[in-house]
Amino acid sequence: MMRKGIPAPLLWAAIFLCGTLSASAEDWALATQIVEEIRQPEIPERDYPITEFGASADARAAILAAIEAASKDGGGRVLVPEGTWTVSGPLVLQSRIELHLAEGAKLLFSPDPEDYLPVVKTRWEGTEVYTYSPLIYAADVEDVAITGKGAIDGNADSAFLPWYRKARPDMQKLREMGASGVPVEKRRFGEGAFLRPPLIQFFHAERVLLQGYTALNSPFWVNHLVYTEDATVRGIRVDSHFPNNDGVDIESSRNVLVEDSWFRTGDDSVVVKSGRDLDGRTIGVPSERIVVRNNDMGGEDGIALGSEMSGGIRDVFFSDNILRQGKSAFRFKANLDRGGLVENIHLRNLQVESFDNLFWFQLNYPGELGGFFPSRYRDIVFENIRAREVGTFLEVHAPAAAPLQEVQFRNVRVEKVDTPLIVENAAGLTFEKVRLGSQQIDGVLSWREE
Repeated sequence: MMRKGIPAPLLWAAIFLCGTLSASAEDWALATQIVEEIRQPEIPERDYPITEFGASADARAAILAAIEAASKDGGGRVLVPEGTWTVSGPLVLQSRIELHLAEGAKLLFSPDPEDYLPVVKTRWEGTEVYTYSPLIYAADVEDVAITGKGAIDGNADSAFLPWYRKARPDMQKLREMGASGVPVEKRRFGEGAFLRPPLIQFFHAERVLLQGYTALNSPFWVNHLVYTEDATVRGIRVDSHFPNNDGVDIESSRNVLVEDSWFRTGDDSVVVKSGRDLDGRTIGVPSERIVVRNNDMGGEDGIALGSEMSGGIRDVFFSDNILRQGKSAFRFKANLDRGGLVENIHLRNLQVESFDNLFWFQLNYPGELGGFFPSRYRDIVFENIRAREVGTFLEVHAPAAAPLQEVQFRNVRVEKVDTPLIVENAAGLTFEKVRLGSQQIDGVLSWREE
């Protein structure tokens, strides 16, 4: 594409250079520091091929035996060779274990929900609970990795998938338990309940590496990091299009890098969360020090925060990502039951193709449990963003008691937009070199109920 005689790559460079000069060097220095300080897992260089542990068409027993043997030896790499390997239940990872999937290897998980019982402790949409095991589950571990060019397939014929339409009564019951302080040990949703498990979940983990593999057909969220510190997600592919198929959910975790990955998902590509309502506020573990860069994102939404963010979110950086098409490129959410503070969020150098909404802040979802105190989103900077076409440029819905505050838009260009602004309760929105079609916006906007 040419514009005024300038080749597109040079035009992009000019836009980004201009924006970089106005960016806060101190803020982005923190992003660099975060990446440099993330610790990598330390796993002994010993191999445990599953073929040496009696792997057959159903490889679950052999994989678990290899994991156990490696763990007894102090750790090592469990090797899954080329071929399709049926797994008739959850794989439970242990500390100092790397599960390595060779190119051409596929783990095909059982479609039967009863294979994922007994229940395990997990977090389901931000509330702690005992329910069906994630397909790959790692709890209270350190130095763990899933690597290789193989695939992890939740099974397109899984009986979990129709549960999307059956889950609401259990979902509401769990929310009420969390909001009223019912002890976690009494929140049990096993046989007869309909809470779908994620494909992969780390629950209380340190030093995690997820690299290279392809994730397919997840029952629920795809890669879920909960209470995880020092995690690197690099070069993975997520091709999963069922309801709630977020690519990576970062929840109450710190020091996390997601880079060089490819997402085609049924929901958000990458989303940051920190727990729901009273349960999330009581646990009080924020998501913080997160960098998401150089990813190709395609799904219902691209980048998201919330709506489960009661523990707080801060110091999050998104840069140099491509967002393809969907409903919302940037979707920030909250509910009147949540509480919580989201602050110091920076996004820059982003290319957007076609979305219904470019920036969408839905901060006043009705409280389902009587309300608590509105969540607060503030100190957010969007800069150096170019979009081809969007339905609405910016849509904001916030409570009058907690308007969206201190959001900056710098060097943003949209070639085609139908609706520029829909604003309900915002204060101090700053526009600098924002161009919508042939119109330029500069200035400060406050629009709120008195």
